[in-house]
Amino acid sequence: MAYYQRRGRVPRQRHTQLRGDDGRLYYEELMGEEGFSSDSSLLYHLGIPSALSDARAWELPDLSTTPNEPLLPRHLCLPNLFTDGTGIDVVRGRRLVLGNDDVRISYAVARDASPLYRNAVGDECVYVEAGTATVETVFGPLEARTGDYVLIPRATTHRWLPGPDGVRAYCIEANSHVVPARRYLSRFGQFLEHAPYCERDLHGPGEPLVVDETEVEVYVKHRGTGPSGLAGSVHVVPHHPFDVVGWDGCLYPYTFNVEDFMPITGKVHQPPPVHQVFEGNNFVICNFVPRKVDYHPGSIPVPYYHSNVDSDEVMFYCGGDYEARKGSGIGQGSISLHPGGHSHGPQPGAYERSIGVEYFDELAVMVDTFRPLRLGEGGRAADDGRYAWSWNRDA
Repeated sequence: MAYYQRRGRVPRQRHTQLRGDDGRLYYEELMGEEGFSSDSSLLYHLGIPSALSDARAWELPDLSTTPNEPLLPRHLCLPNLFTDGTGIDVVRGRRLVLGNDDVRISYAVARDASPLYRNAVGDECVYVEAGTATVETVFGPLEARTGDYVLIPRATTHRWLPGPDGVRAYCIEANSHVVPARRYLSRFGQFLEHAPYCERDLHGPGEPLVVDETEVEVYVKHRGTGPSGLAGSVHVVPHHPFDVVGWDGCLYPYTFNVEDFMPITGKVHQPPPVHQVFEGNNFVICNFVPRKVDYHPGSIPVPYYHSNVDSDEVMFYCGGDYEARKGSGIGQGSISLHPGGHSHGPQPGAYERSIGVEYFDELAVMVDTFRPLRLGEGGRAADDGRYAWSWNRDA
């Protein structure tokens, strides 16, 4: 995000001394992407940010995956993953639903605070399906609510503190950075006029927390040599990571609420790229929001049947009543997986029922991947086993 922000105390010029009122020298840390060649921020710490007191292994939850074989469209009912209540927390309680070498999609339901956590593999984009949370970060706190995307840059130390009603979180973990669709941006990084949202809709962190505590644990997810390619460690650090007195730059966590997405509509049905909000390496994130639909007198507002041969499509249904899926058993909290190589579209009857409809009251988050997705343990547990046959009128 080439959108400059500043919080707390910083020196007048970068890479120069910053001292407290008592003369104490603060420690400058550069957090930057792509080897000093992309966005970065400078943070000023009370303690040395590299210091470690101890370390041990962290056994990550089950990240095993199995191929989608035989190749089938699937309905994954995510609420069934937490029928006994909530998980541990938003970090350690995630259940892997789908994944490949570019992105992992997990689901978590939690009321408890998470430990301090840092994803050293890639950016995280966490959609808050329901509830509220304060996400404390090394940059300052974010206030998250239902409908928020919470964007956490790679290696940002943070923790989730759910509100009184808990939080349901749809977690998209990249092996890359997650950024606004590049076609929405000028060559200098400003949102263009045709973009469906802009800088005013992005909400960065509040003032730094300036926590002066010692000997705290940080859970770190990082690259490893196991089957998933990931591993976990717990670092014990002598100074709390939230000891930042100030920072400035263009790299920081932020929230964006789906209600602020201004849908692009047309005389006939518009293809999914008009719904795009973010992108990562080999995947895109789109959202389908309540909107007026096609106004051609002969239009059919639901999607035409399509075979997107280069993509797997994952749709997370998180509000309203998705017109194209009526009669399929899909409801709030469901996922539909439509793999590349299978033509998909509306369920029987939806095509005809949509004629003359002027408004869709639906809310869904879509991830399209350009490499095949595999089923995680959560995906296997949530599969209803029936969805593939729902287009057969005789089923």
